[in-house]
Amino acid sequence: MKPRSLKIWPEIIAIVLALALRLPAQQGLDPSWTRPVMPHQIAGNLFYVGTEDLASYLIVTPQGDILINSTLEANVPLIKKNVETLGFNFEKIKILLISHAHYDHCGGSALVKQMTGAKYFVMDSDAPLVESGGKKDYQYGANSALYYSPTKVDRVLHDGDTVTMGEMVLTAHLTGGHTPGTTTWTFDEMDAGRPLHVVIVGGPNLNTGVKLVGNKAYPNIAADYQHGFDVLKALPCDIFLGAHGGYFDLKEKYARLRNGERDVFVDPDGYKAFIADREQAFREELKRQQARNNQSR
Repeated sequence: MKPRSLKIWPEIIAIVLALALRLPAQQGLDPSWTRPVMPHQIAGNLFYVGTEDLASYLIVTPQGDILINSTLEANVPLIKKNVETLGFNFEKIKILLISHAHYDHCGGSALVKQMTGAKYFVMDSDAPLVESGGKKDYQYGANSALYYSPTKVDRVLHDGDTVTMGEMVLTAHLTGGHTPGTTTWTFDEMDAGRPLHVVIVGGPNLNTGVKLVGNKAYPNIAADYQHGFDVLKALPCDIFLGAHGGYFDLKEKYARLRNGERDVFVDPDGYKAFIADREQAFREELKRQQARNNQSR
């Protein structure tokens, strides 16, 4: 195998130096965001290569690989190590996807692109945010501690678009609200001769301080959240995954996997319960904000 051109290294060094300058501002991160877990097979050609709570997924095909979520810039070396631990080549990643355009899910994308030459596909509503490095975020745009390296988007996705690599076909579902372009990924995975519906939930949580009523920066936020829940409730799901390991109880399921249990990620009931819980939390907060808004009139 020929080594990659050394021309990319000055750009990689520049990105790493920029990361080093930002690290003090990002101290106090949830330790589970950077805590390693052993990479492992989920089903078929789908593998987990993220940290304890920041999920990153590798889909392997003979034509090239797909990585979903670069997570933090600081995690990219760990993701690379996890890919190689599984026996795969990090430089064979041809397509990079994300769940949504917050730094904990896409902060490492510029570095992944530089290291692999992967093409970056992002939902239309999140593409400007990605290319601004977080500066156009409706909620966090004024917080420089949450900025990340601006990254060129190679293909702008739209709701229902498909991404193909070899025989793998992934569908991008717009489930906005958390960010305008939050994306839930679905695809079918063959495992031991049986087809399984995989859902990687993009991000249904409502962060502290987010305005659902009278949000001038994101007027349609409440409608987008509700649309997202309607989409999620309609998706068939066998294997339940998400942008955060906490969504689908990764820590507990991985412990069961290590103990020899099979099919630990097949959890359609857990998926339904999680979506119902998140929708209830959203509706309760919307009611509270609507009531406060009415009282202030």
